[in-house]
Amino acid sequence: MEALLVFGKTICLPFSGEEHYEQCMKDAGAFRQLLNDTYSKYPEIFPRQMAQGFSLHDFTCPSRKQEGFRMRRIKLSDGEVYQIRPSFMMPYLIAKTDEVEKALFLCRWGVPFWALTYVFGRNDMFWYRAYISIGRNSIVGTTVKDPDRMPVDLAADEKHSRFNGEKVYVATTVAKECILGVGLADNAGTEALTKSYAHFKEEALNLEPDYQPKTVNTDGWEHTQRAWKALFPAITLILCFLHAFLKIRDRCKRNKELLRAISDKVWDIYHAETVAQFSQRIRRLRQWASSITIDSVREKVLGLCDKAPEFKKTFSHPQAYRTSNALDRLMNYQDRILYSIQYFHGFRSSALLYLRSMALIWNFHPYSTRSRHEGLGQLQRNNLPAQAELGWIRTLYLGRVS
Repeated sequence: MEALLVFGKTICLPFSGEEHYEQCMKDAGAFRQLLNDTYSKYPEIFPRQMAQGFSLHDFTCPSRKQEGFRMRRIKLSDGEVYQIRPSFMMPYLIAKTDEVEKALFLCRWGVPFWALTYVFGRNDMFWYRAYISIGRNSIVGTTVKDPDRMPVDLAADEKHSRFNGEKVYVATTVAKECILGVGLADNAGTEALTKSYAHFKEEALNLEPDYQPKTVNTDGWEHTQRAWKALFPAITLILCFLHAFLKIRDRCKRNKELLRAISDKVWDIYHAETVAQFSQRIRRLRQWASSITIDSVREKVLGLCDKAPEFKKTFSHPQAYRTSNALDRLMNYQDRILYSIQYFHGFRSSALLYLRSMALIWNFHPYSTRSRHEGLGQLQRNNLPAQAELGWIRTLYLGRVS
């Protein structure tokens, strides 16, 4: 997993332009001053050992990909050597960010790589490699950056997909309109899901060693709940209220009047403002359910009433996700992209990188002007100033190093 978090021994730093970069390369004092200034503002994009100081080491060999382009390397107090890559250059120097930014932006809507080749040139494999290279960044560290902004209320579920014709499950963790974790599980059992959701835990602890989420909203699948309890024993499991209603709706779609009556009563319970009011409305629903003549519908209504103790937990955690709506919106995005590529073929490592790239492109892609002011999540809003200055792809690559 560690290999997914860092691009070897590389630190990506923002430069105002190529001329600024060349000036710093020629002037060691200016380069050192830039490093110190950047570290004081954005310590998260440097290794933790940077706090003990550094020394200028040497230069990389001239690149054959970028006409002699070179990078300076620095040596930290522990002896580790890092090369400094400017934000206007893609990892492995495959291209400049301005040359690929608009093409990769279209991947947000599942535009196939052959179409990118047709419009922007190069070849299909170039765009594929540029796309999955995004997934090598830490999703949590790159998106959140500041440990103080780490969400403590989460939502999690598994997206059903296929890998080489076999069913797999994409374990997805979201918060504040961002995808913060993805993993690929062969089955929906506790062990497989624990391993898949552990990707989120590892990156979260890398950002904040004492991180402990308060709540996670799930649809009620017992293995999902067991997985989260195994990863974070102190976490509170919040049962999705929407899923309880959907089970009722699916059994009385043809009886519109009954569905309307049940819907009014169920969502009246959801909007209760206190635990006492919630309990009272549950009791009334239970009494009314005895008059339902359709056995399957009555069973599900009573099932919702039986889960009242689980639903009451939200009153102790008012900021927790009570339904999976915030998660479902992002999983719809996953569904569209996975359908457009006809799911996964090849190797698990590349499939996982593809999923991680999908997550980061969602978290950083530019929004329309109206969306920026109305419906944008908190984590994306915090990324907008940097995006306006550097561009979304450069901002994405300014992720955490350790």
